[in-house]
Amino acid sequence: MKKRHMICFSVLIMLLIFLMGLNISLGSVKIPVSEIFDIITGKSNNISFVNIVKEIRFPRIMASIILGGALSVSGFLLQTFFANPIAGPFVLGISSGAKLTVALAMIFFLQRGMILNSASMIAVSFIGSMISMGFILLISGRVKKSSMLVVSGIMIGYICSSVTDFIVTFADDSNIVSLHNWSMGSFSGIDNKDVKVMSIVILTAVVFTFVISKQIGAYQLGEVYAQNLGVNIKLFRLMLIILSSILSASVTAFAGPVSFVGIAVPHLIKNFFGTSKPAIVIPASFFGGASFCLLCDLIARMIFAPTELSISSVTAVLGAPVVIFIMLKNSKSKQR
Repeated sequence: MKKRHMICFSVLIMLLIFLMGLNISLGSVKIPVSEIFDIITGKSNNISFVNIVKEIRFPRIMASIILGGALSVSGFLLQTFFANPIAGPFVLGISSGAKLTVALAMIFFLQRGMILNSASMIAVSFIGSMISMGFILLISGRVKKSSMLVVSGIMIGYICSSVTDFIVTFADDSNIVSLHNWSMGSFSGIDNKDVKVMSIVILTAVVFTFVISKQIGAYQLGEVYAQNLGVNIKLFRLMLIILSSILSASVTAFAGPVSFVGIAVPHLIKNFFGTSKPAIVIPASFFGGASFCLLCDLIARMIFAPTELSISSVTAVLGAPVVIFIMLKNSKSKQR
């Protein structure tokens, strides 16, 4: 199996590099492959190409990689926590809760001529994620069927989205433009400063998630088994909640709500690698989520160029069939 895992990781990394090259090259201005190498090595004399890559495309590519990886790992943590194969930050309404608090904060500060910095956006988004997670935890203690938990999460998401729309209705016109572009979900408009902040927050959370991969593996086999191995269940569950909320909140803060990545990618990775071991699935999910979002962002930019689609529109089209397949597969296994 180790040989299979090495091959799978190699394929993921090569796919990631290939998609990075496509995203750098393709756009309203096409950049030749030879020019890309010159830009990377600092030998390019074409100032316009250098500026396009360094100031626009590279930050967007890094955002797609980091935020896509964060969504995928967050989905894996939520699926582990709730023992539910279709749990994810978007489906459970966690992203919508973060969207609501960020919308409130954006309007409040914009009306006073102030702009939230990256760290503040993450903090506000995290508060919204934790509030939504709190409601989900209350519901999960009362319902036994996983389907009811998912339905409850969807309802929470609709409530948060409705309240957000209500708030936007009474916002100033200038505020609505800023909020509307963000609420549709997009990796555009992210600069190098944002990339630095998201890198620190998200990569720290992902590394910490990998550190506790043994405890996650034990928890997957049941709480009693994990306790017998010395895992503090209450503390461990709290860590899962905080880590998944930080990851999903960071994505919402920078790119708005992005759907289905957190559900679809972890399952694709498990099937591709043929294992559910956290030590393998966590890094693989990060690379898989990064590649998935790079592909979706490329499609969003290019398919109807110069008109750009929202990233959630593309991730939903590609991710929803995977979720349907998972539900059908689970229903068949239960019937047996």
